[in-house]
Amino acid sequence: MEEKKTDKMEQPLFTRPEGGEEDELTIDWMALIRRILAIRRKLYLAAAVGLVAGVIIALSIPKQYTVSVTLSPEMGSGKSGGGLASMAASFLGGGGSDSPDALNATLAPDIVASTPFLLELFDARVRTANGKVDTTLVAYLDEQSAPWWNTVLGLPGMAVGGIKSLFSPAKEEPLTDTDSPAGGSIELSEKEAGKLKSLRQSVLANVEKKTSITTLTVTLQDPKVTATVADSVVSKLQQYITAYRTRKAKEDCRYLEQLYRERQAEYYEAQQRYAKYVDANSNVVFQSTLAERERLQNDMSLAYQVYSQVAQLLQVARAKVQEEKPVFAVVEPAVVPREPSGTSRKVIVLGWIFLAVAGVAAWELLGKDYWQKFRSALS
Repeated sequence: MEEKKTDKMEQPLFTRPEGGEEDELTIDWMALIRRILAIRRKLYLAAAVGLVAGVIIALSIPKQYTVSVTLSPEMGSGKSGGGLASMAASFLGGGGSDSPDALNATLAPDIVASTPFLLELFDARVRTANGKVDTTLVAYLDEQSAPWWNTVLGLPGMAVGGIKSLFSPAKEEPLTDTDSPAGGSIELSEKEAGKLKSLRQSVLANVEKKTSITTLTVTLQDPKVTATVADSVVSKLQQYITAYRTRKAKEDCRYLEQLYRERQAEYYEAQQRYAKYVDANSNVVFQSTLAERERLQNDMSLAYQVYSQVAQLLQVARAKVQEEKPVFAVVEPAVVPREPSGTSRKVIVLGWIFLAVAGVAAWELLGKDYWQKFRSALS
């Protein structure tokens, strides 16, 4: 009887029907059910192992909270073609305000991922949800927890780094952007580079090309800190894009201010020369005196015309600086999340149970047979 039972359980799961094609196979469902029932204890054990592993992994992964902020930039084409924009185009020879703000909004992902932008976020003040910790973002990053396997995987690198430090000379403190002689190069320590990499992965920006809607996403382990950082990112991004948009207009404005002071000084000098000459020769009626007086008057008039035109250009340039500032409508502000983001712990546990049961079932139902055939083919 035992041999018959064994023969029934060892029946192949895939059979080829008589008269069928070579590649045509059918599943013997009854044989499959019998073999599953035969290994049910192993499946129960696999489920228990998957449950324990899933619980350990789920508890090791820290909770994370995500805050998304949606911005809608004002389109430059919506600005009036007349008024200050047309005046600036006619006086300064530019294209007015035809370039849309959306063009510069597409720079948001690059700006948010840039090193100077993230370094400025390091000094942002944050407070945790329980209100016990009030510190800077760079200090908070040290307090975030990480899964235990990150420490295990990082042990070889830490060991190699420790050995290298014993034989390498002491390094000087790295230069920051303010300590650098040129003020433009940035050198980070290994610890700062690690924090920068972590923050770059936590702060993301995405721009919808058709609508120019910008979505900023911040993911951290504290809900209140996440919302605070998201708000800081929005504020700094607006400052960066505003500086980018108004850079040319501000350069024109500074140049015209210098030109305005020069033309003003020339006009005042010509006015003084004319006034002194008239006072000194008020009673003289010689033709040469009248000619010199007329020449000085023409010089004064010409200097005034140039001075007046430059003054008008300066007023237009000052107005253009304000006009070029983009306007961002915050469609969805930063809201403190109430629920963690990412995969829930229940799903992680169920996933590990499924993987354990599926792996054992696949090995017992299919893997063993193919392994035996492989070993017999080699022998």
